Amino acid sequence: MPSTKPHGDAMSRPEPLERSAFSVFRLLQSRWADNDIYGHMNNVVHYALFDTAINGWLVERGLLDMHNGSTIGLVVETGCHYFAELAFPDTIDAGIAVERIGSSSVIYRIALFREKDMTAAAQGRFVHVYVDRETRRPRRLDPHWRETLEGVLL
Repeated sequence: MPSTKPHGDAMSRPEPLERSAFSVFRLLQSRWADNDIYGHMNNVVHYALFDTAINGWLVERGLLDMHNGSTIGLVVETGCHYFAELAFPDTIDAGIAVERIGSSSVIYRIALFREKDMTAAAQGRFVHVYVDRETRRPRRLDPHWRETLEGVLL
């Protein structure tokens, strides 16, 4: 008879990460529209902040050219754990790290910290597969990408 228990750590809840787990941060501003009817940031906004932080960092490092680059990143997996409420007008520090670099994929670890808080309000992961813009087929990460990503590898 098949087990109905969750496999592995699917139901385990991690401890919130500390700022010291990250060497790269991007400052993000919450918006009025981010709050939901319950008075805190709606859960889907956390994912938008993850995306903004990672892609903004890639643009700043000269890796991602959203309009003319031949390589783009497609999100193939995401996840988030919530520990504390965020709400407008919070200023948010997004901590960014790389858990794993594959031949064409990257697993990013990201955490959202309310300004000056030492413990993450939310944390998660984004898995990007980098593909050719036209064919949408996986594209091997070039040496510049790999070197930059290795600089924030855990």
